[in-house]
Amino acid sequence: MRVVRISCVGTRHLSPPSSARGCDAHSDDVSASSAGLINADAEDASCSSTPSWRIKKSLTCVCFNRKRAYERICSNLTPLQEERLKRLRKRMKNYFDASRPDHQDALRALWSATYPGEKLQDLISDQWKNMGWQGKDPSTDFRGAGFISLENLLFFAKTFSTSFQRLLKKQGGKRAAWEYPFAVAGVNITFMIMQMLDLEACECP
Repeated sequence: MRVVRISCVGTRHLSPPSSARGCDAHSDDVSASSAGLINADAEDASCSSTPSWRIKKSLTCVCFNRKRAYERICSNLTPLQEERLKRLRKRMKNYFDASRPDHQDALRALWSATYPGEKLQDLISDQWKNMGWQGKDPSTDFRGAGFISLENLLFFAKTFSTSFQRLLKKQGGKRAAWEYPFAVAGVNITFMIMQMLDLEACECP
């Protein structure tokens, strides 16, 4: 299996490719510079995974030039890796349930980690909008990303609190042309990673 490394970001296609072509960016198109960026004549490249993605500069990506390579990788996992993947896939199917006490506690924990010392009035409150949820009830924003997206936000807030607060408050760095709701963007990142890695499609024995 030939592996081509490029620096890229993924933007999703609405329609999948008709055939598995691997990656349209050939190894000859990859710059030999230390940055490892694609040459100007290879600005875009398509990876033929499901769902398909258009590859652009900035994020390191590995394209496997063989049909169903991801499934073959799964078959070569060690027993420990296999068990971890199964647990991850099980967690991905755990949707957020506003009636579950443990899910409610996770929301409260996220609030406490984000705004220490500031009391949350209720689980349904306009206060959530300050964190970047679309409305007063954050449970409506999880959708397909499920409870694991909340776990990821909570882990980020607790483990990398300085970076979390800097992004939340939009401190430092170059401002984007379009504003984005911070919390919802975090949920979407979890969902995008699950889709890009095609985790739900990998059925390990």
